[in-house]
Amino acid sequence: MFLRLLSFIFFLLATSCASAQTSYTLVSPSGNLRLSIETRPDLQWQLDLRGQALTTPTPISINIAGRGVLGQRPEVIKSEKNTVNRALQPAVKQKNASIQENYNELTLSFKGDWGLVFRVYNDGAAYRFFTKFNGAVTVLDETYSFRPATCKTVYFPEEEGFYSHNERIFQPLAPSALRENQLASLPALVETGSGVKILLTETDLQDYPGLWLNATNEPTGRLNGAFPRYPKYTVELTNRDIQPTDREPFLALTKGARHFPWRLFLVAEKDADLLNNQLPWLLAEPSRLKNTEWIRPGKVAWDWWNNLNLSGVDFRAGINTATYKYYVDFAAANGLEYIILDEGWCETGHLLQITAGLDMDELAAYAKQKGVGLILWVTWTSIDRQFETLLPSLKKWEVKGLKIDFMQRDDQDAVNYYWRIAEKCADNQLLADFHGAHKPAGLHRTWPNVLSFEGVYGLEQAKWDVKKQIDPEHDVTLPFIRQVAGPMDYTPGAMLNYQKNDWAPSFNRPGSLGTRCHELAKYVVFESPLQMLSDSPSNYKKEPECLHFLSKVPAVWEKTVAIDGKIGDYVAVARQGSDGLWYIGAMTDWTMRDLRINTDFLPAGDYEIESFQDGINADRNAMDYKRSDGHVKSGQMLRAAMAPGGGFVAILRKL
Repeated sequence: MFLRLLSFIFFLLATSCASAQTSYTLVSPSGNLRLSIETRPDLQWQLDLRGQALTTPTPISINIAGRGVLGQRPEVIKSEKNTVNRALQPAVKQKNASIQENYNELTLSFKGDWGLVFRVYNDGAAYRFFTKFNGAVTVLDETYSFRPATCKTVYFPEEEGFYSHNERIFQPLAPSALRENQLASLPALVETGSGVKILLTETDLQDYPGLWLNATNEPTGRLNGAFPRYPKYTVELTNRDIQPTDREPFLALTKGARHFPWRLFLVAEKDADLLNNQLPWLLAEPSRLKNTEWIRPGKVAWDWWNNLNLSGVDFRAGINTATYKYYVDFAAANGLEYIILDEGWCETGHLLQITAGLDMDELAAYAKQKGVGLILWVTWTSIDRQFETLLPSLKKWEVKGLKIDFMQRDDQDAVNYYWRIAEKCADNQLLADFHGAHKPAGLHRTWPNVLSFEGVYGLEQAKWDVKKQIDPEHDVTLPFIRQVAGPMDYTPGAMLNYQKNDWAPSFNRPGSLGTRCHELAKYVVFESPLQMLSDSPSNYKKEPECLHFLSKVPAVWEKTVAIDGKIGDYVAVARQGSDGLWYIGAMTDWTMRDLRINTDFLPAGDYEIESFQDGINADRNAMDYKRSDGHVKSGQMLRAAMAPGGGFVAILRKL
């Protein structure tokens, strides 16, 4: 009896202490980042770096019908801390074959069957809600805000509305240039007054709408969360566009017992630190697939961007069997794993109505004989309705993947679509590449057969980009912001390259802004485990040196080293392939740049180096480049002299 009484007294004391405590602190493993949480009178958090405030106190809450606003006057009933330090091996090696996960965690459980989990890593912090309610619940709203203590610049991907492909320019704006309720998609980046960068995004987005941002006209640069509400009515404008016309007053109808998406705040004292930040992947749900050996990243000969524009052939190029056999031959000859049959291979709304002149049975047999996989483009509406109808043909043709296009939404209904199709593809050993998509938000970790996403203002826009926005400055901004969220199907590979004043958009014979070496460097700097060769095979065959490089450069990496960079100015990255070779890629904006690259990341020894550098006349003729061979020692400085819009590539083999 005495022992029971004593245990009861200890329980009461512990409960009383938990209830009495209203302030909590969580520090990163290195001790540099500190997250402070207050529960009185309402929930709020603040983030500090080395004792200096990065944010001011910021409220968080979630409003659930019948449960009230979780976060207003909460009562803590339990707090738990945890530390994790382990190495993880991703199924798809986008950046690294091994990813170190090291964080400190605080879980606060509140009266009323709900709680919050906070984590602090050395390079960022995150929080998420969880609930333990029975049955289903209706989420009415969520309070999200980011309140920097000081703000110099916001890299703001402005949107016109929630119906969007999320293909945006990251505009560097002063807080004074932002308008009240100006809308942006994620990811977005804030530069503090001291130059620290904080990237805002989310991950583990499941059964819930995506997070967007509303600007304020405050000089502090405060940003508020915005969400597309559940679609009440939609209209099918075409066989690819289903647009909401009215929305419900709530965000989501969902399970009462669940974890909600992580809200991420990635911190970088140097711009280059963002290049290897893996928190969006680390905080996503682990893979649901037991067998991932069939998932084969690789490179793709893509038809649509070059408009099937072949030369020197004795057949009429177009959507027909002969043309696609030519693409298969090109892929096979150069070790490319796949070709894509993009829009036009079938009637868009009826996937089994194959275009006249294209014999899919013959093509599939030919591709199999040559060891080249087929990937088919489909609209999201058609494949959703006709997946089971098309599946026997997919299996007969041994199709390896689907390129799924035109979702243009991330309300709860659309987010659930991504998960449903990713699972269907996985069940049938199909790769997936989502175009017309929202930013990556963890799906590619949970379903690693999802190899890439668009949601990026990429090279396809160059076919009509009269504002010349797909330019080198944009290219050296993407790795620090959009790419941090996850892989991006930018679709590089132009062999027609131009300086700014020489370039004009062309649908049939498109080219890129920037030098040839700038274009080659994209294959080292840009990450997509399903990486495109977007130009015509005929153009590549005229450039054997460049084609040899493109045929050998990996699409996934054993190790990534962020060498140097400044957002919107330049970037330099080193990566190691599974063959042991090291690749260096550097790119600059429209400023001529003489960059010094330290090779101290290389294991000790002597190396053979093959390099591609801008030619002496690349400032006039962007296609001018110089390829050279030589030798270097580990730790030796390399010179990357880049023309305006230029680039540099090196391949290093240990002797």
